[in-house]
Amino acid sequence: MEVLKENEEEEQREEEELKALEISDKQHDMERKLSVDQACTPNDVLDFDWSSIDTSQLPSSYKTNSPKEKKLLRIADNFLQQYAHLCPDRKPLLLHPVNECGVEKFVSTTVRPTLLPYTELYDWEGCASFVSDYLTMEPLKSPIAPPSSLYSPTTILKYQRGNCFDFSVLLCSMLIGAGYDAYCVNGYATHNICTMDQTLEVCPLLRKPQEVPKEGEKKSSKYRVKPPPNLQSKFELQQEAKKEAETEAAGEKKERKEEEKATETEKPKCDPLYGLRVHAWVLVLSGKREVPETFFINPFTGNSHSTTDKQFLGIESIWNHRNYWVNMQDCWNGCKDLIFDLGDSVRWEFMLLETDEPHLLLQDVEEKKLFDRDMDNAEKEEEDRRFDMPPSWVARIQISPKEFQTRSPQGRKVILYKKARLEKWAPYLNRNGLVQRLSVYADSHCKIVEVREWFKNREDKLEMREVNRQTQLTTEHFHPGHLLGLKAHIYTSMEPETERTMEFYNKARADGLQKRVDNASEMTEYFVGRDDFLYFRHVEFGKRVKKIHMAGTRTDIKPQPIVQIKECFHRNLEKPADEDVAERIFLITEERINLTYHLNDKYITASKKNFLKRAERDRKGNETIMTPEMCITYQVGSSKTDKKLLHQYRLLQKLIEEEKQLKREVWESATEVREILKIREDEEADIKLTFSIYDRERHEKRRQESEAMNNLMEDDLLGQEEQDLDYLAPFLIQIGNTEKMSKWQASRIKDDCLTDFKHRLTHKANIIQARLEKEIEELQKKDWCYHENRNQLSMEDEADFLTYCSETMLRIRILALRLEREKQMAPQKYLALEEKLRKDPRLNVHLSHP
Repeated sequence: MEVLKENEEEEQREEEELKALEISDKQHDMERKLSVDQACTPNDVLDFDWSSIDTSQLPSSYKTNSPKEKKLLRIADNFLQQYAHLCPDRKPLLLHPVNECGVEKFVSTTVRPTLLPYTELYDWEGCASFVSDYLTMEPLKSPIAPPSSLYSPTTILKYQRGNCFDFSVLLCSMLIGAGYDAYCVNGYATHNICTMDQTLEVCPLLRKPQEVPKEGEKKSSKYRVKPPPNLQSKFELQQEAKKEAETEAAGEKKERKEEEKATETEKPKCDPLYGLRVHAWVLVLSGKREVPETFFINPFTGNSHSTTDKQFLGIESIWNHRNYWVNMQDCWNGCKDLIFDLGDSVRWEFMLLETDEPHLLLQDVEEKKLFDRDMDNAEKEEEDRRFDMPPSWVARIQISPKEFQTRSPQGRKVILYKKARLEKWAPYLNRNGLVQRLSVYADSHCKIVEVREWFKNREDKLEMREVNRQTQLTTEHFHPGHLLGLKAHIYTSMEPETERTMEFYNKARADGLQKRVDNASEMTEYFVGRDDFLYFRHVEFGKRVKKIHMAGTRTDIKPQPIVQIKECFHRNLEKPADEDVAERIFLITEERINLTYHLNDKYITASKKNFLKRAERDRKGNETIMTPEMCITYQVGSSKTDKKLLHQYRLLQKLIEEEKQLKREVWESATEVREILKIREDEEADIKLTFSIYDRERHEKRRQESEAMNNLMEDDLLGQEEQDLDYLAPFLIQIGNTEKMSKWQASRIKDDCLTDFKHRLTHKANIIQARLEKEIEELQKKDWCYHENRNQLSMEDEADFLTYCSETMLRIRILALRLEREKQMAPQKYLALEEKLRKDPRLNVHLSHP
């Protein structure tokens, strides 16, 4: 027996030595990996020195601990000693790291529940999006250990940067303030989650919505009409199918090879620190705020994840502003099998006894009641151990409206996804209202195939623009409230009579137009909710015989000739089916009108009428008479009125009048298309943004711009006052004695004065023109340099460039306005001076002398 014991002891020693060697090797690999991670971290993140921040103005609660906080720290130390004794193999807990003032603070007291006065922050999506956009991510100093310090959310908001624990504490504070049952989580995650690497993920804006399964198709009746027999050769069809199958197989082979290559390049590399990387995120339990299911929130991205997500590898502990819990469940399968029932002390060990413990799951409620009865006496003994969590030492979290709108540092943020690049801007940062741009790449070489842009606060109500670089197809979406009720505009060119589709808000239009599709040869319109039950109109145009162009315009004056108009109507139940028109076609070139009525329930065919139009008078001037040949009728039922020529004549006259009205409506529609294009060009040339009446700062900027415009008006008034100056004085001095001036000299002085004034006006306009061209040239150079070195610029450089662009554009607008006004006022000034010289008595006496 003793020999066996000695052998066992030797084996244990060998195993311990092997474990020690493995641990040392792992530590060496971790240190090497840590140095690699730090080398890959951007310089602007690593360069920030937290030790240099100013803490002199912070409240006293940041620098000292209250007696209650000191007692809490003693309880935490005792809890940590018991935990280390019971779980020696687990890592130490994050309980009381130091804050920005070097004072130890319990993690639960760092959470400061706050409800901010912004409607977007009342839901978890808005809170998570704000935190991920507002803060700049910093990696942990050691990727395998929690941080030694945890700063207050107010300091994190002030400097707009922090690690995953800072992100989580701020987000948890906002969620609890908004009424959610949220907790900070200290755990482990994959490399992509910890480093905020989303290059292998599909952009959320590109994810396709889940398809709803369609209901099974109804079986067709056996009494259906048999289709006509297929007379094609089966052998030829088989040969064609073979060829198609061969080409498809070859194409699939190529696609498989390309996909394999792509998957090999995109496949994540093996991480030596897999399962050891520390990360912090937020847990939201179901129940409060009608949350149906428990989920995770990654604070770096603001995205929600299921608790079974494979990217989250384990949990050490969680906490909120009330208590601290340690996970006692096995995480060998990640977080997939974890049960988040914090009232179960077997799975979650809590630090403080609290009166409002988290509720157990529904199936355990009855057992909890029985258990509570037996534990009444034990609770009396534990009463002395009860301790309420002290209030948070953090000052009230405040975010100004300007900071809330600016969001990310310098107002711009770039996120790289799989074959996509997402750029975000703060509202009003770009003069065109651009707030978001998504560039979709075809491959890893970053060749752009599609660009999507989102806009806000635009006066023209433009919401989104999609541009397909391959097809050159542009799609624009508009908010309700556009001048002509425009909802969407799909086009390849802004030139008229090119293929385009326009969608409208039909309730905002009197004619109920919902959609219009037109090109050079046809136009189709769709209507909704009309009193005449019209829902479809199709117009075919012919070629113009001769094109006439107006000077200064690009469109033709002469409208296109109309060949055919087709209209379709819904069923009007107030009329019999054989009197309710379903379709009417005006064959204008053939001078025919075809009517098709709605199908009666008792019949399988519909009534039809075909009219042949004739001139109202023949060549001799006699009125034409209605003949039976002018109306071909197919009547399903019997109707006496239809047999009378008078009824058919009246119907034909009515259709002729409606045809004239239809032509006018078609020409108005074509004119409206050209008007919309002109309005859209003007809107894009001079983009204007709308401001809230409560936005004082931007109204102040608009006031400054209006003052600049008023200064221009004052310059014009000064120019008019200049006309009151004595322009003749320099020329009269050259003569000397004006009383003996001859008629020729007076005429010469007048001409010289007018010529000099004309040269001065021209010179002034040339100076303004030169300054305008110089500003435009400098802006183009700056823009070219910006796009050439865009990937190398920092956020500050980009912000400086955008500020320069806005200031330069304002100067260009002012100069262009001054130049335009100068050109308009020059002829008037010249005529005014000429009239003034004509009435001047110093010249008038000599000019009127014979």
